[in-house]
Formats: sequence, C-alpha cells, structure tokens
Amino acid sequence: MTVVEDRIALADVDSERLDEWFERLERMPVPEGFRVEIVGGNVYLTPQRDTHWAIIFRMAMAVEARFGKDAKVFSDVRIDFPGHENGFCPDVAVLGADAEKDDRGRWRHTDVRFVFEVISEGTAANDYGPKKAAYATAGIPLYVIADPCLGRCFVYTDPKNGDYVTRTRVDFGDDIDLTGTVADLTLPTDGFPRD
Repeated sequence: MTVVEDRIALADVDSERLDEWFERLERMPVPEGFRVEIVGGNVYLTPQRDTHWAIIFRMAMAVEARFGKDAKVFSDVRIDFPGHENGFCPDVAVLGADAEKDDRGRWRHTDVRFVFEVISEGTAANDYGPKKAAYATAGIPLYVIADPCLGRCFVYTDPKNGDYVTRTRVDFGDDIDLTGTVADLTLPTDGFPRD
C-alpha cells in the first residue's frame, strides 16, 4: 500500500468509529442545550451559553447578509476533519455553493470554505489547539476564533503544514476586516458580549 492508500484506509476506519460514537451519543440522554463534539477521539459535551449563541448568531447573520439566504451556512452540524477521530460540529461553517453531501449523507470537510468558532472556557484548548491544526491540515483558508473570555478575536489565514501562517488579533469593539479573504466581508464585533 502507498502512503495515500494507508491514509484513505485509516480515514475510513476513523469515520466508521465516529459513526458508532455519534450513534451511541444520540441514544444517550444528553441534556438539552448541550452540544457534542469528538476531538481526537475524546467526547466533549458543552453547554450552550447565551453569550456563545449571541456571537454565533451575529456571525451567521453577517455571512447570510454577504452571501444571501441560499448560502450553505451551518452551526453545530457534524463534519469529519483530518486527524484521529475528529467529528467536529463547528459553531459556524460555510460551505461552497456547489457542496453536496457524501454517500453517507454528510458534508465533506473539502467543501468547507471557512469556519468561525466561539470559545467556551472548558473547550478553549481544543479550538486553539487540535481543531485549529485539523482545520489547517484540511486546507480551510480562513478560521476565526471569537473569545468572549478575553474580549478578542483571532483571524487565522494561509494554512500550511498543519498550522496557519498568519494570525491577526482583533479586540471586541473593532471590526474584523475579512475583505480579501474567502469570506470577503467585514464583521462588526461591537455587539459581541463578554463572559
């Protein structure tokens, strides 16, 4: 087997394991208002806070205003990303207009154009660490983190070798200028609440 064939075989095994995990989780009594993700084979249940949701909503509305009501904008929808058992549910994922579900009925990470994540105190290490690495490895050209604990956002661009070359810090209250990126929009943060 070649290296590429090995990676494809491993991805199929990981996908089957993720399917099994998510099927089990769907049968469990997960409390309402919690989201579930699998990062590096570990299951994370995090409560959806009003601060978190308010920022997600503003991000999604900005995308819809820029790309129209037919834009493929998702929140908390499972997308499998490169790496060991990475079944992420991004806060906001924007897919290309031509994106279609795979034969298992799931969206493909190869169709994701950009991702916004809002930090939760308990899972911040995932967003700044393994999720950022997985998004970069997948070649996602734009990854934006909003951190209501710090009152700032980080814009990551130029993925290369499993990391992002460029990081731009934007404090809450300043606009995030994403013109010239795949998002091609300006995102006001003056209404972003703080934790």
